[in-house]
Amino acid sequence: MTLDSKDIEFLDKKGISEEQLREQLEMIRTGFPYLRLEAAATPGHGISEINAEMALGALSCWETFLQQGGKVIKMVPASGAASRMFKDIFAFINGKTEKPDTDFLRLFFDKIEKFAFFPSLNSACVSLYGKSVATLMDEKKYKDVARALIESDGLDYGRLPKALLEFHKVQGRSRTALEEHLAEGAQYAAGRDRKVHVHFTLSDSHLPLARIKVEETSGHLGHYYNADYDITYSVQKPSTDTIAANLDGTPCREDGHLFFRPGGHGALIENLNDLDADVIFIKNIDNVVGDDRRESTIHYKKVLGGTLVAVKQRIDQYCRLLKAGVPDENKLDEMLHFLRSVLCITRDGADGMDTAGKAAYIFSKLNRPLRVCGMVRNSGEPGGGPFLVYNQDGTVSPQILESTQINHANPADEKIFREATHFNPVDLAVATRDFEGHKFNLPDFVDMSTCFISEKSRDGVEIKALELPGLWNGAMSDWNTIFIEVAAETFNPVKTVNDLLRPAHQPL
Repeated sequence: MTLDSKDIEFLDKKGISEEQLREQLEMIRTGFPYLRLEAAATPGHGISEINAEMALGALSCWETFLQQGGKVIKMVPASGAASRMFKDIFAFINGKTEKPDTDFLRLFFDKIEKFAFFPSLNSACVSLYGKSVATLMDEKKYKDVARALIESDGLDYGRLPKALLEFHKVQGRSRTALEEHLAEGAQYAAGRDRKVHVHFTLSDSHLPLARIKVEETSGHLGHYYNADYDITYSVQKPSTDTIAANLDGTPCREDGHLFFRPGGHGALIENLNDLDADVIFIKNIDNVVGDDRRESTIHYKKVLGGTLVAVKQRIDQYCRLLKAGVPDENKLDEMLHFLRSVLCITRDGADGMDTAGKAAYIFSKLNRPLRVCGMVRNSGEPGGGPFLVYNQDGTVSPQILESTQINHANPADEKIFREATHFNPVDLAVATRDFEGHKFNLPDFVDMSTCFISEKSRDGVEIKALELPGLWNGAMSDWNTIFIEVAAETFNPVKTVNDLLRPAHQPL
C-alpha cells in the first residue's frame, strides 16, 4: 500500500497514524479468533441473585457513599440517529401501496393518538396540509401523515437522534428520551449537594439541538426534582474511526480519499476515559421509562451502585496491603477466595505459586477498572449476554459477549450459547480509578483481538468494515466484572416506533 501526501495529510487531520492504518488493514485481512467459552454465566455460577437482605445492604452503602460526597456521573450513549426506528415508515412512504398493509403499519395508525408525539404530529400536519391527522386518515392520506412525522419539513424524526424524540406523555405534555434520562439521574445519582452530573455522547450534527433541549428543560426538571444539573457532552473522536477495505484487502476510497467509518460504540471507551468520577453509570438512550414506572429502575440502579462501592472498597483495601508488602498466607488465601467467589476469576493456578508469585498475581488481577452489570432473564430480545470466558493468560473471568464472538459451528460452544439464561441490557455501574485515586487509562484494558469484521454494501459495492471491540464487550475485556440479576421491568428498549406503544412507555 502506497500513501501519497494527501493521504498522509488526511490521516493527520483525523489523528490516525500510518502505522495504525496498516495495522487495521492487516486486521481486516487476517480476521479475529472466536473466544473460548467455559460456560454461560447463570444464577449461582457467574450471576449473583440479590435477596432482600443483600439489597438493603447495597442500598445503605449507596446512600452512605452519596452523603459522604461521592461523585457520580451518568453517561448516556446517544449518538445514533433514530432512522432505524422508522424503517417500516420509510418503506411505506417509498412503497406502492397507499394504505397500511402490514400488521406493523396497521398498529401504528390504529394507535397513533397514543404516541406522546401525536400533538406535535397533528400540528405538523395542520401546518403542512391544513388538515389534522384524523382528517388525513379519513381521506386515506396515510402517507402524508407518515411524511409529516419523519421528513425534514415535518417533525424530521427520521433524522433526529432518539434523545430528542418525544417518548412519553407527562402531565399534559411530553418528554423526550433526553429529558427522561435527566429525570432518572436526579432520582439515584444526585450528590449530597443535589448536583446531578449527566454526560451525553452525541454526533456533531445533533449536538446543537441537544444543547437547546437541555437549556429549555433542565431548569424545570431541576425545580421538579430538587436537582442542580451539570450537563456535559462529547462526540465520537475522529481518531477512533476505522478504515474500510475492498474485498481484496486494499483500502477503500471515496472521492480519492481514504474511506473511514465510525468504529462502533467501542470507540466511546475514549469518551469514557475522559470522564472522572467515583462511580459512572452507563445506560443506552432508548432504555428509559416515565416517572410512574421508574420505581424498579431506581431501586436496581442503587443496588448496582452500592454493590460497586462495597466491592471497590474491598479491592482498594487489598491493593493497599499488597503495595505495602507481601501479606501472610492466610491473608493471601482470603484475597484468592475473594477473586474466585466475588469476581469469579478462576483457573488461576495460584495454589501452586510461591508466596511472592501469588501476591503479584493477585495484585495484577485486582488493580483494574471495575464494573457491576445488571443482567435480565432472556425474553427474546436481541443483544449480547454474560459468559465465563478464557483469557489470554489462561484464567477464566466473566465477559459480555455478542453472538458474533461465539463459534456457532462448534457444537460445544453452541451448546453453551443455548444454555444462556440471561442477556445484557446495558445497565452498568463502573469505577475507573485505582486504589490510590488515580484514573486508569482505559484503552490499556481493551482486547483488540475482539474486533470483528462486518461486510457492508456501499453504492452497490461490497466492502469490509472493521468494528472496534464493543464498549461493554472487548473494550472492557480486562476489567473486573460482577454480574447481578436485575428485574426485567428495568429493560424497556425502543428499537421501533411501535415499541412506544408497549405498556412500559404508556401512562399508568
